[in-house]
Amino acid sequence: MSLFKKNTFGQVLYLKKWLIRLLGFVSHGRYRRFNKLHIEGSEMIRDLPERGVLFIANHQTYFADVAAMFHVFNAALKGRVDNIKNIGYIWNPKLNIYYVAASETMKKGLLPKIFAYAGAVTVERTWRSNGKDVKRQVKFSDISNIGKAIKDGWLITFPQGTTKPFNPIRKGTAHIIKTYKPIVIPIVIDGFRRSFDKKGLLIKKRNVLQSFVIKKPLEIDYENDSIEKIVHQIEFAIEQHPSFLKVEEEKVISEKEYAQLKDTLNKKRKFWS
Repeated sequence: MSLFKKNTFGQVLYLKKWLIRLLGFVSHGRYRRFNKLHIEGSEMIRDLPERGVLFIANHQTYFADVAAMFHVFNAALKGRVDNIKNIGYIWNPKLNIYYVAASETMKKGLLPKIFAYAGAVTVERTWRSNGKDVKRQVKFSDISNIGKAIKDGWLITFPQGTTKPFNPIRKGTAHIIKTYKPIVIPIVIDGFRRSFDKKGLLIKKRNVLQSFVIKKPLEIDYENDSIEKIVHQIEFAIEQHPSFLKVEEEKVISEKEYAQLKDTLNKKRKFWS
């Protein structure tokens, strides 16, 4: 790789690779040593195309969710199924993984700026700014950058636009799906809110069982499905419909309790698939 080769956003790939390596080595223990990350469905990652994939997920912390996805995706691409053992997979990471993040979040301090260089596609939220409710137009440049990321590789987005559970799905994600027609892969995470602080930088509790479930691609008729129908699909796919609101958010669950909960959720997933 040329030392000065850049991606579609003008980022130097050699520098980006070293940032991902460094952040990967620093964060690995958060999912393997202090807490346990239970992964399901990662075998499908290797079958995805190099570009044109959109991952949609519920959101629990600013940074720990995305860091876990970088680990799981890169581990799966190196043949590790449902585990992130042996950190060696991060030495040659996939460099065209991006994630959508609020621009105000990524500007607060040096560390968020470093995280941003590792793959953030920053956007201005149209409904919230600096802790206050606002109403403003979507920036065309934000939509254009999201399109660039999808065309160049894989993009992670959080359709609720917030870490608060069971908030409404933003219609912008459905518009992006209809416009750019990506393969849409749902991911459901849990346990991150209990184990990390809101930013996902500090470990709040140890020995929490975190879960990371990768589901099959959504079946979408890009031409004929309405925005409302796609929003409804997303709501159930990432398990943020009110019918899933049956687990105490602050409870630290045991392995046995998690197995019972997983069985209940799997039955719901089967019903809604």
